[in-house]
Amino acid sequence: MRHRSLLSACAAVVLLSALPALAEAPVTGGQSAEAAFTYSDMLAANRLSDPRVSPDGRHVVYAVRATDMAANRGVTSLFIQDLNGQGEPRRLAISDGGANTARWGSDGALYFLSGRSGSSQVWKTDATGATATQVTTLPLDVNAYRLSPDASKVAVSLAVYPTCGDLACSVARGEEAAARKSTGQVYDRMFVRHWDTWADGTQNHLFVLNTDGSGAPVWVTHGFDGDTPSKPFGDEGEFTFTPDGSAVVFSARVAGQSEPWSTNFDLFRTNGLTGQGFTNLTDDNDAWDTGPVFSPDGRTLAYRAMARPGFEADRWQITLMDVATGAKRQIAANWDRSADSLQWSADGRTLYVVAGDVGQTRLFAIQVANGSVVPITGPGHVSAVEQTPSGFVFAQDSLTSPSELFVKTFRGREMPRQITNVNPQLDALQFGEAEQFTFAGWNDGTVHAYVIKPAGYVEGRKYPVAFLIHGGPQGSFGNAWSYRWNAMTYAGAGYAVVMIDFHGSTGYGQAFTDAISQHWGDRPLEDLQKGWAAAQAKYDFLDGDRACALGASYGGYMVNWIAGNWADEFQCLVNHDGIFDTFGMGYATEELWFTEWENGGTPYDVPEAYQRFNPANHVANWSDPMLVIQGDRDFRVPTTQALSTFTALQRRGIESRLVVFPDENHWVLKPQNSLQWHTEVFGWLDRHLKPQD
Repeated sequence: MRHRSLLSACAAVVLLSALPALAEAPVTGGQSAEAAFTYSDMLAANRLSDPRVSPDGRHVVYAVRATDMAANRGVTSLFIQDLNGQGEPRRLAISDGGANTARWGSDGALYFLSGRSGSSQVWKTDATGATATQVTTLPLDVNAYRLSPDASKVAVSLAVYPTCGDLACSVARGEEAAARKSTGQVYDRMFVRHWDTWADGTQNHLFVLNTDGSGAPVWVTHGFDGDTPSKPFGDEGEFTFTPDGSAVVFSARVAGQSEPWSTNFDLFRTNGLTGQGFTNLTDDNDAWDTGPVFSPDGRTLAYRAMARPGFEADRWQITLMDVATGAKRQIAANWDRSADSLQWSADGRTLYVVAGDVGQTRLFAIQVANGSVVPITGPGHVSAVEQTPSGFVFAQDSLTSPSELFVKTFRGREMPRQITNVNPQLDALQFGEAEQFTFAGWNDGTVHAYVIKPAGYVEGRKYPVAFLIHGGPQGSFGNAWSYRWNAMTYAGAGYAVVMIDFHGSTGYGQAFTDAISQHWGDRPLEDLQKGWAAAQAKYDFLDGDRACALGASYGGYMVNWIAGNWADEFQCLVNHDGIFDTFGMGYATEELWFTEWENGGTPYDVPEAYQRFNPANHVANWSDPMLVIQGDRDFRVPTTQALSTFTALQRRGIESRLVVFPDENHWVLKPQNSLQWHTEVFGWLDRHLKPQD
């Protein structure tokens, strides 16, 4: 139920131009354009991600995913751009064979993953990107990799059977499983299924190889019971070589019998590169430790750590470990923001941190000596950062723009300079105008929200409203672009939009985030009610008699809760993968630590807590028309929750519709499915909120 960005990597020719613009421009849409931005425009938009700066600081390589609607898939290409602003971005020819996860080596070569040989392996090229040389020839797919500091070695993650002694055994076991005629699966421990896949007995483990092809791969995590990177969203940010390349430090959780209800990830250092065991570096912390990064001099290991076991939305605090002594200390301990990523400056005096901040996601500089924090970027959502000799290259998006690359000097006061424009077609479209506002919510606390005018707004008119409720529940609907819940698609369809970052949202301090736990149905609902009233009082273009509430995951839960506890306020409701029965959810979901933390214990220890804010207990009050949508491969909020919702609606004779995607998980990702999702949702809104001809 956590919101995470899913950046796909796959290949197509995209026309790019370097058109300078301001990264910190106000969140507004041009009112002179004729055509409004629509969900079809969103689905067709190119998706930039994963910028990587060359060791000499002259170039940045990045991925651009184009959408092939006919083939129903995304296709990714790698592009290279000169950072001095000269010339146009150039698509690398190696993209024709499939290329993703590009990483520069200190040797100047550009490494990447490709399936051109029939399986996902590590390849390399030079800055021209004309030809590719295969680096690994492993019998299993490489799902993540990390180069050693001198690029002489590469650590790769492979899905292997942990009880095997070598790769040949894992290959044989996989072939035997595929050839087996019976289909019954036997489990002796959880996870039985996770996110959207059933457990098959494999785990992600690390192997180290020489990049020159000599020697055999060494299974450096052999004997560890767990995954690295973690499933389902882990990447190479969870493991790294030591500065001298003699060992690997990785973040992982011991699976054992408690994996589904444990968040105890630790940092482990392999005992050399021999496959002869590992040492726990953070055994003193029973909560989450991850993201290891070594200082330039190799003396300090920085990482992100949570303090409370079992809580996935605790604040990521920054910890520094003395490599020689193991002594640890926190920096910026009083900074009430959660660090999403860490990077050292070249001189080792500063840590650069990305963190959510009052509806924005900014880059910050933290001085290691005294913990002072200074913001570097302004409004918008920073999704990736790379350093150059003179400053930064960062990917940033906003409510009105998908991700683009910008450059900024370390200490310069100048505005960031945009160096990519992967979606020039959007420049001719009209977006809604967004404004952030505040009001007094639960406990008279300040709550932030956004209101967005419809594209083509005309002063004096009233407009129907899409009332969007974010998931998480520890998430945010802020100044950011989305390919699933994009506020501007509603504005482009003629709707005003209201989005409230209720108590429980991230980016407003940990106490604000904590306020939702064990209070799913009262404090957030109070914020939504007061925020909706405040918005209508402040913005006279909102038509409160023509409004629909929409949400997914926790937002879908809240839609169900609204149906029974704020009935008749909205003319329609949309519930995507939402929780109907919190008690049943406590037994049916996969990551049990989530439901147990949010309800203060297990369903059998504190059943009353699970029933306190259970939408299933208020079905008798339901009356609002509801559209229910479900991905059948969603194991976070299983399909039975949607079926129960629809059954309740139908049994009570309430106008309702159920849309099930058999091949989607918690998110709708396939282009044609996304098109159908939007067609159904906007059709539902139009049916109930717009006058019929």
